[in-house]
Amino acid sequence: MDEFPVQIGSMLFTMVDPNPGFEVAYNRWYERDHFYAGCMIGPWLFAGGRWVAPRPLKDLRFPEKSPFAEPVDAGSYLSTYWIHKDHVEEHLQWAGEQVVWLYANGRGFNERTHAHTSIYDLVSVKYADEDGVPLELSLDHHFPGLGVLVTEPAEGVSAADHRDWLESNAVPGLLATDGISNWSAWTKHPAPADRESQSPMKLGTDGGREDRLVQLVFIEADPTTTWEAFQAFGRSVDEGGVARLTFAAPFFGTNVGTDDYTDQL
Repeated sequence: MDEFPVQIGSMLFTMVDPNPGFEVAYNRWYERDHFYAGCMIGPWLFAGGRWVAPRPLKDLRFPEKSPFAEPVDAGSYLSTYWIHKDHVEEHLQWAGEQVVWLYANGRGFNERTHAHTSIYDLVSVKYADEDGVPLELSLDHHFPGLGVLVTEPAEGVSAADHRDWLESNAVPGLLATDGISNWSAWTKHPAPADRESQSPMKLGTDGGREDRLVQLVFIEADPTTTWEAFQAFGRSVDEGGVARLTFAAPFFGTNVGTDDYTDQL
């Protein structure tokens, strides 16, 4: 696949629950204000997408307990954003100042609870089709499904060996599954010591081990039709002795401009 100057460096990953009774209000606030004012207008952030997990999808998550989401069904909505390569710090400086300004000017939303929010750096991407949708375009392509996977290396296993093992042993089965377009792996971006103090609310779990790999799998189908492949991925990881799977969750792409799924969380 040809490389072009527009390249992903990092991702904002934010998984959140509206508090009970505020589902519609949260969805409208996020879509109609915060998606843009809190993220998309910022420097070097060039694409964003929203995802939702209604109850039937939450019920597919595994394992039963996870350091990434506590409880494992926490996080009804997921937003993912691409930040351009080599410019993440400039964006984060803006984002920290912007969220303070928004809340100071009455444009926050307190009736929500973060399940997990963090910045991740891209380390690898693999495609089912060498000429498939590039990762840089995957949020604008509006895939109907997304799978999120998190793995942690076993003691003594390096980050490189962890990733190489996944790419050689577990990822091929995913990419051979009809509907699955690409797989990407991300490592945690070093967080400032005052991360929590910069935010108007708690940002959820620490996600588990610092050397975990968060993985996004874009799906050109209803994610439930591919979930057996994700379960097989989990078994392969847990039986391989190199890593353990700590979180697996399917999401639908949201139907932007509607309140679809707000009554099914």
